[in-house]
Amino acid sequence: MLVPMTRPQTLQMTQYTATSCLGAGLAALHAGLAHARSGLTRCEFETVQIDTYIGQVAGLDEVRLPERLKQFDCRNNRLALMGLTQDGFDDAVRASLARWGRQRVGVFLGTSTSGILSTEVAFRNRDPVTGALPAQFNYACTHNSFSVVDFVRQWFGIEGPAVTVCTACSSSAKVFGTAARMISLGLIDAAVVGGVDSLCLTTLYGFHSLQLTSARPCRPFDADRDGLSIGEAAAFALLQRPAQLSASADDRVLLLGVGESSDAYHMSSPHPQGAGARSAMQAALTAAGLQPTQVDYINLHGTGTASNDSAEDRAVTSLFGTVTPCSSTKGATGHTLGAAGALEAVICAQALQTGLLPGGVNTHHQDPKLSSNYVTANRQRPLRRVLSNSFGFGGANCALLLGRAA
Repeated sequence: MLVPMTRPQTLQMTQYTATSCLGAGLAALHAGLAHARSGLTRCEFETVQIDTYIGQVAGLDEVRLPERLKQFDCRNNRLALMGLTQDGFDDAVRASLARWGRQRVGVFLGTSTSGILSTEVAFRNRDPVTGALPAQFNYACTHNSFSVVDFVRQWFGIEGPAVTVCTACSSSAKVFGTAARMISLGLIDAAVVGGVDSLCLTTLYGFHSLQLTSARPCRPFDADRDGLSIGEAAAFALLQRPAQLSASADDRVLLLGVGESSDAYHMSSPHPQGAGARSAMQAALTAAGLQPTQVDYINLHGTGTASNDSAEDRAVTSLFGTVTPCSSTKGATGHTLGAAGALEAVICAQALQTGLLPGGVNTHHQDPKLSSNYVTANRQRPLRRVLSNSFGFGGANCALLLGRAA
């Protein structure tokens, strides 16, 4: 099933930011990618005993939420706050609220596990006699999937629509489509979109039980790839209609199209021929009124697992052929799950504005069975239009098409 957006709903990313294991903010992200550096380190998180690498954000234990929002305190919301306060993003949102009004701005965020680490710790500390959870444990404001959206809207005082999207690894890509539809309907004038996902025992042990984690930093599209590296991140963008804005530079970043599909092939494995992935990419092109030859770079979902990379390769080459440059940036950031779509949208936005086409970190010998034009070393060139792929468990697929205004 395709869910294309029509071309008139082109929106501008007037501000964006990202925080990951490469560092806090856009400068750290760009520097990490420009120097082909991986932020992945050997897992020493919490009590986890798994031989794997992770993308951990430094300094989250030192982040303090304001007293009025202390009930939201958990790793996920601390990560959200760290991300929101980078690159002047919080100031840009407040300026948008002043311009349009609190009820005309929405919040649409993706996550997969939210603050589940708080629940894991709470169960570890339950009463040994009664089994009761600690009195200070607050499920609604920490573990609940809506927690991060509730925290962000209360942080800013936003009164417009507030929605959490949970479609596994495509969560924070799909929020771009949700927000665009809300703006198209005239319900709001601007939207805070993005994703926040933080490390926890559930995802680390869960993916390990599926035999999907690698004992080395992940190597997407590599002949020796053997699994993924879990990461954490917070990434945000402010979306508005270009026509609503004052004149700005021609290098402004536009959301040209969103393509979504649901193939429901398997609970955790992609369609082997990439049918749903191809449908999502085609829908994004249709929404933007573009042909495959007009896309200059594809940021692949590229998790580093055997089946996912093979399926995506088939989907990409069936639509774009073997010429369009593509790469996965998960070798640098890890797979940030519910935050991956937004993080990689920001990476694509930076690529459009800086001309940096990021090579796939850690990938040294491309699998000869894969035919995509996979880029392993950075390239510097003008980019006009880029595509970002995000594919979730159960076949919840999303492709975002971004471009320069001129």
